[in-house]
Amino acid sequence: MTISEIIFFLFSATIVLFSILTVTSRRILRAAVYLLFVLVSTAGLYFMLNYHFLAAVQLTLYAGGIVVLIIFSILLTSHISQKFESVGFKKQLFSGIAVAAGAILSIITILNYGFNSTIAEPDNPTMDVIGKALLNYNRNGYALPFEVISILLLAAMFASIVIAKKDKKTD
Repeated sequence: MTISEIIFFLFSATIVLFSILTVTSRRILRAAVYLLFVLVSTAGLYFMLNYHFLAAVQLTLYAGGIVVLIIFSILLTSHISQKFESVGFKKQLFSGIAVAAGAILSIITILNYGFNSTIAEPDNPTMDVIGKALLNYNRNGYALPFEVISILLLAAMFASIVIAKKDKKTD
């Protein structure tokens, strides 16, 4: 086993472990920190694949910007020691079924897809080509996916504020 494979498995294990901790943590601030570890490990995988631009975007935009914004919104709107209520057995059962179905669907899709290797040399685009692709919405353009992701991140921000701002019921 080479050092690259060891680092790949280390990043993969980190992503899986902290992803599970993110969704199972009852403390909202810890979940945000676990999410930070997931995003940084994903950037590490991008660096291993020599996708330096994507890794830099991952670190600056998601790990550096979004997670810090979520953590600040949590710290400004709620108590740090706030815990989520325990999840009931019924929710755990249905969540487990949904996770198993998603995993099975993903595995079947990956195994049935024929990954073809190519001999062609990869393109070495310039910053001009990357910039035009980011602004283009037609074929090989990235404007629409960026807009969809921005709406998703806005919804995630609203959700984190709503969760963090929930008032404790007073009797």
